[in-house]
Amino acid sequence: MAEAPILMFDSGVGGLTVLREARVLIPDRRFVYVADDAGFPYGAWEEPALRAHILELFAGLLDRFRPEISVIACNTASTLVISDLRQRFPGHPFVGMVPAIKPAAERTRSGLVSVLATPGTVKRQYTRDLIHQWATKCHVRLVGSQNLALLAETYMRDGFVDEEAVRAEIAPCFVEQNGQRTDIVVLACTHYPFLANRMRKTAPWPVDWLDPAEAIARRALSLLRHETGLAKSHNDGQLDLAVFTSGRPDESIRRLMQGFGLIVQA
Repeated sequence: MAEAPILMFDSGVGGLTVLREARVLIPDRRFVYVADDAGFPYGAWEEPALRAHILELFAGLLDRFRPEISVIACNTASTLVISDLRQRFPGHPFVGMVPAIKPAAERTRSGLVSVLATPGTVKRQYTRDLIHQWATKCHVRLVGSQNLALLAETYMRDGFVDEEAVRAEIAPCFVEQNGQRTDIVVLACTHYPFLANRMRKTAPWPVDWLDPAEAIARRALSLLRHETGLAKSHNDGQLDLAVFTSGRPDESIRRLMQGFGLIVQA
């Protein structure tokens, strides 16, 4: 009998950054990558409507794919709906993504940390609670980017991006205060690591760009059953799938998915 897959969910292609790390750590498992492109971008939604939308989606996804665990590879969705998902589907393990504020606070030398996120993640009380819990000794600037996720999607589709647009989006992250400078920027959206090279190029000074993808992959690994061990072939030859909620991914997205070794399912 085929082993249950790992379901990885995002609003678009950003969760591929987490999938990339998860495959390194969990090479023996099959993945189903779900992109809610019908709902993208999540920043355009009112919170109650988005919460209901994601809960309804998961009712169908869990029934259809019967995954062993589900990874919500999206900070906006995780901070909004992870508790509701666990309550609605008790017994099914969910791995969420939250801004990496704790490790940033532990690593910073200047005490100046910025959290680069979507406007929804920035305004959510969940994020502010993380700062209160872990980073009270730091100056944490929350930067809500309206356009960076869209720029990342464009870059992944087309292979190029307007560097000046990237520069404008990240500029508020860089703070100079009392002779100190921001030294860590938390990438609190899974789309953003795809633009890391452009961010480094357009940044006014070097910083540590903190990408939580590997930590999320390790958390997923810790929740899996391991009766079969890593010597098992990749899920008996079954292919990793990409599922788009619109049902109509364009040709550039299909090529991108194929480049990640995913078969787009109709």
